[in-house]
Amino acid sequence: MLLFCRLLSRRLGSEQERAQRLKARSVTGRPAGPYRAMGATKRLVSSLHPGVDTLDKVFEDASRRFPDRDCLGTREVVMEEDERQSNGKFFKKVRTGRTPKQERTITHTKHTSLVILGQYRWLSYAETHRAAACFGVGLAALGQRAHNNIAIFCETRAEWVIAAQACFMQNFPLVTLYSTLGGPAITHGLNETEVSHIITSRELLETRLKFILLEVPRLQHIIVVDDTPTEWPGYPRGISVHNMATVQGLRTKPENGKRVCPMPSDIAVIMYTSGSTGIPKGVMISHSNIIAGITGMAERIPNLGENDTYIGYLPLAHVLELSAELVCVAHGCRIGYSSPQTLADQSTKIKKGSKGDTSVLQPTLMAAVPEIMDRIYKNVMTKVEEMSSAQRTLFTLAYNYKLEQLSQGRSTPLCDNLVFKKVRSLLGGKTRVLLSGGAPLSAATQRFINVCFCCPVGQGYGLTETCGAGTISEMWDYSTGRVGGPLICSEIKLKDWVEGGYHITDTPTPRGEILIGGPNVTMGYYKNEAKNQDFFVDETGQRWFCTGDIGEVHPDGCLKIIDRKKDLVKLQAGEYVSLGKVEAMLKNCPLIDNICAYANSDEMYVIGFVVPNQKNLLLLAEQYLIRGSWEELCDNAAMEEVVLQVITEAALSAQLERFEIPRKIRLSPDPWTPETGLVTEAFKLKRQQLKSKYQDDIERMYGGK
Repeated sequence: MLLFCRLLSRRLGSEQERAQRLKARSVTGRPAGPYRAMGATKRLVSSLHPGVDTLDKVFEDASRRFPDRDCLGTREVVMEEDERQSNGKFFKKVRTGRTPKQERTITHTKHTSLVILGQYRWLSYAETHRAAACFGVGLAALGQRAHNNIAIFCETRAEWVIAAQACFMQNFPLVTLYSTLGGPAITHGLNETEVSHIITSRELLETRLKFILLEVPRLQHIIVVDDTPTEWPGYPRGISVHNMATVQGLRTKPENGKRVCPMPSDIAVIMYTSGSTGIPKGVMISHSNIIAGITGMAERIPNLGENDTYIGYLPLAHVLELSAELVCVAHGCRIGYSSPQTLADQSTKIKKGSKGDTSVLQPTLMAAVPEIMDRIYKNVMTKVEEMSSAQRTLFTLAYNYKLEQLSQGRSTPLCDNLVFKKVRSLLGGKTRVLLSGGAPLSAATQRFINVCFCCPVGQGYGLTETCGAGTISEMWDYSTGRVGGPLICSEIKLKDWVEGGYHITDTPTPRGEILIGGPNVTMGYYKNEAKNQDFFVDETGQRWFCTGDIGEVHPDGCLKIIDRKKDLVKLQAGEYVSLGKVEAMLKNCPLIDNICAYANSDEMYVIGFVVPNQKNLLLLAEQYLIRGSWEELCDNAAMEEVVLQVITEAALSAQLERFEIPRKIRLSPDPWTPETGLVTEAFKLKRQQLKSKYQDDIERMYGGK
């Protein structure tokens, strides 16, 4: 079969040539930069179309050009059932109608529900625009005024985008909060921005928001995006609860007033970060910032247009998802909504035998954070290990053969159809571009996506403070470990970090702290002058942001992230350990689902907290005759030693230094999810929270000090 693959593979020399060409260059000729994309060396690009300079105009332009095109899609709930599982959990069976108004009447507390979902129901661009316009006027009728902040605390869904567009149209600065934030963080964001109106969902209102209402004294109106119920008794005096449809119906009231159109410099979004290093900060993002960012991102996605379908499931309160969806809207793409629990056929809320969202939607575009792609990679490779010897050999041969062909700019259509078609179908079978952001993607996972999903990975680098824009690798660049060259909206400089030993004069590549400049660099932190020293304006009036990340620029102008200032710890003996580097290397180990490396400057060695892969840990326990429940195994000293041995071998294979390898570990029986408060929505570690959770273990592993 491989012979046929070789015969049928076709040369894509032009792609290979494009992959090898210069991506960016230093416009000053100095190794520190600034580096600009080859298409923007004279001037950075800040808009998609002339005159389309605010987000309301972006949507108006799209609805004019694509009025009848599908815009936002939601799957109907055909049935939701609860049943008793082998682990003792109870599930009740609930059927729902096929329209949003026929909602279930049984509420779930700690139960997990399985769902059977139908087809996607779509709103056209014209219908979406009308819905947003009506909602914006209705909010004004409820007393919301231009330039006054309004909050959205809601899951990723079509109503989120409709609400956001309504706010952009009316010049209401939109305060975004992650749906997984805890009570104190929500209270902080709402009080700091002094909102009187908040948009939320029924579930989040009843499970999170209602318990902190008395701590938010300025709040007057809660708008629920769900259609039912229509009556909301039992809420504090002075707070009114409305359904979204009711607010949209207020558009005919005479007191609605005249719309105040936004200016490009007006605040569009105050985006609260996930708080990985402390209390969430509100990043002030103007209309022009976002438009510049999405302009740069769109340029890196080839042939983007009406024939594309994007699947939205990451938090819209995250700059990556919001930017990706705005890119799609500006180009007339369809956006179908999903969630991590319903994404694929094997997802936790999808009833066995029914279809997950990717199978039904068959998206061509998808964004993902590395944590999700790492899980897919490990799950597929685990299934490969379970194959027969002949099947496994065939898969490995095909995998290695395709890797070789990709490196030479060739495609392998026969291998794709005969070997990788089933794997590709996990994401619907039509994915042509996968965007990765939020954290570094391992080389092993990137190669796996390239080979098995038969699509390029656009690995990007950006921050909330830069509208998620900074760099994205070109689609025909199959090199790993890099995040591409600067986007056409931004430029990059390097600055010496003497303490860490990184200098712009380093050879063979200049290294240093990454500074991002351009029209995508945001306006700073809301009411937080102490933190605004990371922003500065140069002599030409351009804004810059000091990222705290360490990078090196390769000869072709591509950036590689190699360290982070906040992750560097100096051990007692003077060695510097990059905790992020240690974690990135060890997460490729099949036994590890997640890991947090920890080091104290008063100590001689590194320790670690590990979330083990349940299946592989149970196999290891059986091999070493260690018995007990899952919790007992994770609390077993002998099990810790066995896992530590495996981790040490993996670390040595990854060429970590001896002082970088954790010498002691603590196994965690519970996964770290955004709901636990131990990781962000992008699954970045919250080191301070993890340290607090495992403080007793830290003292034990460091000898009880």
